[in-house]
Amino acid sequence: MLQDPVKLNAVIAHILQISSGLFWTLTYLLIIRRSYKDKSYGMPMVAICANVSWEFIFSFVHPHPLPQLYIDYLWLLFDLGILVQYLSYGKKEFSLKLPGSLFLPTFLFTLLFSALLILLISREFNEYIGIYAAFGQNLVMSVLFIHLYLKRDNAAGQSLYIALSKMIGTLFPSVLFYLYFPHSYLLLLLYAGIFIFDLVYLLLLYFRLQTLTSHPWRRL
Repeated sequence: MLQDPVKLNAVIAHILQISSGLFWTLTYLLIIRRSYKDKSYGMPMVAICANVSWEFIFSFVHPHPLPQLYIDYLWLLFDLGILVQYLSYGKKEFSLKLPGSLFLPTFLFTLLFSALLILLISREFNEYIGIYAAFGQNLVMSVLFIHLYLKRDNAAGQSLYIALSKMIGTLFPSVLFYLYFPHSYLLLLLYAGIFIFDLVYLLLLYFRLQTLTSHPWRRL
């Protein structure tokens, strides 16, 4: 359980929250744009389920204080768009490994399991802001982006700007919660792990795109 947060200037806290909100919103918009162009979903299915569950829970079940609540609403809206793209484009890729009839049940089970897991993490740790769940699933998402790239062996649905904006969007709350809880070694490990895997993913994507084009940053 996180206890006795360091008292932080409200202006600094709001700047870090809003900056995170802006960069993560940009990440979602870029994923939606790239997925539409490539006709391929841009976020791993487990990450979609975890994100939608977290945003719904901390918008309506255990609502965050402002301004984070408004950011949650915005994130949920765009994540639902990413979810629709997964349902539209994901079945073809899913069917290469498993029967297509399992596509929707697998998704629904993962969504339900994600929601229950986040709720029970909050209850178990008596922490209803979603900090542990947020950084835990962020780390899983970072690993899953690498897995998605390696599985496909291409950059479908991905761009350097998506990878970079995700990284920056996570650095802001990492700094924020480090300032609040500088002695939480579990959170420190999560911050470091997310940054390392995000950097690995960015470099993998960069060198892959460099083999395809001399200007990898032009692929928006």
